[in-house]
Amino acid sequence: MTFNPWLIAIFALVIFTMLLIDLGVVNKKAQQITNKEALRWTLVWIGLSMGFSVLVWWQMGFAKFAEYQSAYWIEEALSVDNMFVFILVFKFFKLEGLLQHRVLFWGIIGALVFRGIFIFSGIGLIKLTYLPEFELFGYHFSLDQGAHSKPGFFFRPNLILTLFGAFLVYAGIKSLADSDDDEQKDFNKSLGARLLRKVFPVTKNYHGEAFFIKRGRKRMATKLFLVLMVIETTDLIFAIDSIPAIFAIAPNDPLILYTSNIFAVLGLRSMYFLLANSIHMLSKLKYGLAFILSFIGLKMLLAPFIHIEAVVSLSIVVGALVLSVLASVIWKEAQTASN
Repeated sequence: MTFNPWLIAIFALVIFTMLLIDLGVVNKKAQQITNKEALRWTLVWIGLSMGFSVLVWWQMGFAKFAEYQSAYWIEEALSVDNMFVFILVFKFFKLEGLLQHRVLFWGIIGALVFRGIFIFSGIGLIKLTYLPEFELFGYHFSLDQGAHSKPGFFFRPNLILTLFGAFLVYAGIKSLADSDDDEQKDFNKSLGARLLRKVFPVTKNYHGEAFFIKRGRKRMATKLFLVLMVIETTDLIFAIDSIPAIFAIAPNDPLILYTSNIFAVLGLRSMYFLLANSIHMLSKLKYGLAFILSFIGLKMLLAPFIHIEAVVSLSIVVGALVLSVLASVIWKEAQTASN
């Protein structure tokens, strides 16, 4: 497990400062985000993440730099699919752009907390679920994950990572077969909406930026808070894909996993406003995401026998993303030309 106080201090300082500037000071009030501003903030967050990865390289070496980059781009890629669902949620509840910022702000704050819980508890479970040393068909399964491979020796399988790998392969294949049912989905019946209504009565209308109001002695959640709950639970469900995926990169390194994940998550608010206006340009992206999920799942399943370097994983993930985006653009241009 990596513990670098210097990197942790820089990470905490950057995140705290940027939250104050981006979410706490500059955008404290709900406001319409223009494409130009969304692009600027998206580039700022990507730039900060890349800058931090250089510090990781300087402090911990190229292998950790490659792990960080792989985990970051996997989370960023899978988050794009999440953003598409957010667009549909806001459309379903008729939430105007002026209030979307407030929901995304608190949604991201919740994601910071829950991602930390998932990552640190996941690492704890992984450490407890390595199988004991054993021999099978003349091969020894006894090496630790950090050890160099030797002829006739393999890494000990891990129960949690094996289950994660099988799930990701299944999720990747299933996502190809899924139709766009979310377009017709009734988000009023989603998990977050049902949970909220069991605790609070919910207003039928929005009440400005308020999440709660009082009517007489009764405390009621507003429709805006209902949307927030749907967004939060949707993000938790998507984390079931993205968190296991990054464990394939650095299963025993919380510093790499958490910092890369948080930098990716914090750029989602500005990325959302870009995607909301270009969703029609990424029709083939789901194929790239399905491939990435399946590849990461196979990497986990084959980990005891074949060690795929982080730099190779990074190249495959980025390559799949670029190809799927290019395919989307080419397909769109071909359709336009034919019409």
